[in-house]
Amino acid sequence: MENTFPFGQVALLITHYNRSLSLERLLQTFKNQRFIFGEIIVSDDGSKPEHQLRLKQLQQQFDFKLVETPQNKGLGNNINKGQDAVTKPYTLYVQEDFVPVPGCQVHLKNALQMMEDNHKLDIARFYAYFAYPYLKPYQKGFSEMVFSRWTINHLKFYYYSDHPHLRRSTFLEKFGRYPEGIKGDLTEYRMAISFIKNKGKGLFYNQFTTLFEQCNSSAEPSTMQRSNWRQSQNLLMLAVRAAYLKYKLLKGHLDLLLTKN
Repeated sequence: MENTFPFGQVALLITHYNRSLSLERLLQTFKNQRFIFGEIIVSDDGSKPEHQLRLKQLQQQFDFKLVETPQNKGLGNNINKGQDAVTKPYTLYVQEDFVPVPGCQVHLKNALQMMEDNHKLDIARFYAYFAYPYLKPYQKGFSEMVFSRWTINHLKFYYYSDHPHLRRSTFLEKFGRYPEGIKGDLTEYRMAISFIKNKGKGLFYNQFTTLFEQCNSSAEPSTMQRSNWRQSQNLLMLAVRAAYLKYKLLKGHLDLLLTKN
């Protein structure tokens, strides 16, 4: 078909919890931008009845595979069971509060081709709150993330992120399953440590705020709550923050040392 962007080898995996309006917006945006995925998986984490009803309606409209659970089990379980349902060799993982920006199709195509060409690559990241601190230019607007035990920026441990990314669908086999029964940010951090421990390799899109937008409305706010004390300019808080960053660096190295392959 003309003016379409077929990704037959790619499964779109979306995790969802109590934000069916956001999910509808995401699916409609992909459709409007003429993405055609090999399959679409929506993994729901025990949403409220009104959202479950809407999920059934959306399933008829967008033809996705719905993976459910009778009760909320947290982000780790939601990603695990969603990934288990994937049958395609690549997975584009997107949480329901993101939307792709027009032109994203080209960069997804480029990332897919680079991962096809280089089988050492496990992931291609499209969005972040901050740039990964150590990058080596790669191709087509992407850089390779470089982890070193000897660098002193604690952000190096966030090599993996739950933000939109393309990955091989064998991800869980290589890096283990996401830890379950803990908070979402800790789930993400532990997977990042496992990713490094198991010698994961990944690409990072240099213009990392231009391919996806994170949209949290007042009707469906984010379910992730993070502390903002680290943004304070109070002198005491700055001193506390400096000590905290040193602690984070040491903790990252200790976690990496103690984590099993």
